[in-house]
Formats: sequence, structure tokens, C-alpha cells
Amino acid sequence: MSSLRPFCLTAWLAAFAAAALLMLTPQVPAYAQTAQASPAPTQTADPAPASSPSQTTVAATHPPAEQRGLTTRAIDKVKQVAKSAGDIFSRVPCLSPKGGAKAMGSLPHVANKLVAGQPVLIVAFGSSSTAGYGASSPDFNYPNRLAAQLRRQYPTASITVINAGVGGEDAPEMMKRLQNEVIDVHPDLVIWQVGTNAVLRNLDPGDTAKMVEDGISRIQAAGGADVVLVDPQYSPQVTQRAESASKMVKLLGKVAELRHVGIFPRFEVMRDWHEKQAIPVESFVIADGLHMNDWGYACFAQLLGDDIIRSVGQIKLGVNVPADVRTYRPM
Repeated sequence: MSSLRPFCLTAWLAAFAAAALLMLTPQVPAYAQTAQASPAPTQTADPAPASSPSQTTVAATHPPAEQRGLTTRAIDKVKQVAKSAGDIFSRVPCLSPKGGAKAMGSLPHVANKLVAGQPVLIVAFGSSSTAGYGASSPDFNYPNRLAAQLRRQYPTASITVINAGVGGEDAPEMMKRLQNEVIDVHPDLVIWQVGTNAVLRNLDPGDTAKMVEDGISRIQAAGGADVVLVDPQYSPQVTQRAESASKMVKLLGKVAELRHVGIFPRFEVMRDWHEKQAIPVESFVIADGLHMNDWGYACFAQLLGDDIIRSVGQIKLGVNVPADVRTYRPM
């Protein structure tokens, strides 16, 4: 079972307040944070980006005394976000799929960094469901949710999550920015969400798989970062193209196996929510029939975070998982 872990606000409020303070203080970030509105019900594909991708930084810092006014505002923000994190699953819990899900191997690069107390950089690479289209606030997109969960688990760690999601894109467009927005920032983990727009556009799943394989090869050659692929979402606009969606899911799984990288089977996880857990589709997908809502993004992020935490735990316990086996499946 996956659920938000209890944590002590007093233990980490000051640290997270400082991180929130950084967002309140004028600065020149690497990526500008963007908020996106809910789409119209007639939306049939990912929206075009309104601006550049956003960055979420989670780090333990302490504000100077003269900034107490801003600190108070930051603490209020922390309380609000913490409450929303606890409330999101109060009526509908986030549960892992039962049966059929393989145990995770490891994410050795990011796990060893966290164990060693070294800074960790994660790039969330993808399209609108990475950018957070459909979320009620940027705080509730999956990269921000993931960053918050990891920060609660590792309050003294320096963890940066870069949101490199751009609405409307799939593998052809992503490959054009792979070098600048992923490889050149030297990430420890790349979470690559891909394939949905290819299905919606009736693109050849084989062509998409080949481009993704080439992209993974480039990432691995540049420094050996851990990679997790995220396949299409289970939602009405995708499932009405069942044959193409099935091929895409299978081919991305084969690419992950071939390149020894992780796969988060989002399609099967979301189908489990609906078919086995009896959660109505409208409880995790917005009115456009494509993008996730706050609960969907939160549960997706929770399952990702749970497995990263388990991988770190394996490393701490000295579990010997072969470095070339990075099977990533939610438990």
C-alpha cells in the first residue's frame, strides 16, 4: 500500500520555508515556473506551451534575520502545501497495483548519491502531463509532488527537480531539446514521459520507440544517469486508440529492457485504478478525457517517490542489485 508518510512539520518547516522563500525573493532561475489552466472539454491533444519549463528546488537553507516577514509568508505557504499533501488521499487512497507488478531492481546512481549525502539532480522530461496541464496549481504537478515527497524523506539532502515538460510534444520534438535541457545539465535521474501524443497523432509506435532508444543511448553515453520511462496514460482519448496505445506501451517496455533502464507502467497503473480499484475515470482525469487531475498527479508522484525511496533503502542495506538491471515497477 502506498500513502503519504506522516512527518513532523516542526522538524522541516524552517528548511522548506527557506526553499519557498527563494521562490518569493527576486532571482534569475534556470527555468521559469509556469501555471496552466484546465483545458476545455474539446481538447484533443496536448496544449502548446505558454512559456519555458519550470524548476523546483528542494534544499535545506536558512534565511537571514532581516527577512522574517517573508519567512512568515513562506511558512504559511508550507503549511498550506503540507495540508494539501495530506488531504489529497483522505477520501480516495493511493494504492499500488495488486498482482502482476514486478519488484523494483534499483536506481543505483541517484540512490548512491543520496546515501553519500551528495546533491541529486532529477530531470522530469516530457509533454503536458509532465508540465502539469490539468493540475489546479503548479504545486500539484507530479514533479513538484515528487520533490516534496523526497524532501520529506531526506530533509537534509539537496535535491533539485527540473520540470522539462512542454505541452504538445512527443519524441520528435523532445529529441531536439534533449541535449540542452537534459544531457547538458548532468542529471542523476531522467524521468522521460513519452508516447501519448504519438498515439493521439497516429504516429508509428515503432518510430517513436526507435527515437526513444536513441535518446536513452545518448543519455547513458553522456554520464550514465538513471533513466525511467513513463508510458502513456490510461484515459478516454488514449484508450479509444487501443491498438496504437497497446503497441506503444509494449514497445516502450521493450526499449527499457533492451537499454537496461526503468519503466513506470503508467497505463497499467491507471487502468488498475479504474478496473480493479473501482475508481471512476473522472476521479483522476479532467474533463478533456486526457490529462490527469490533482489526485492523478499526486498518486503518480507518490508511487514514483516510493520506489526511489525503496531503492535508496536497498543501497543502505547493501543489497547487491546488478548495475545493469534497473527494472522500475511500482510495487
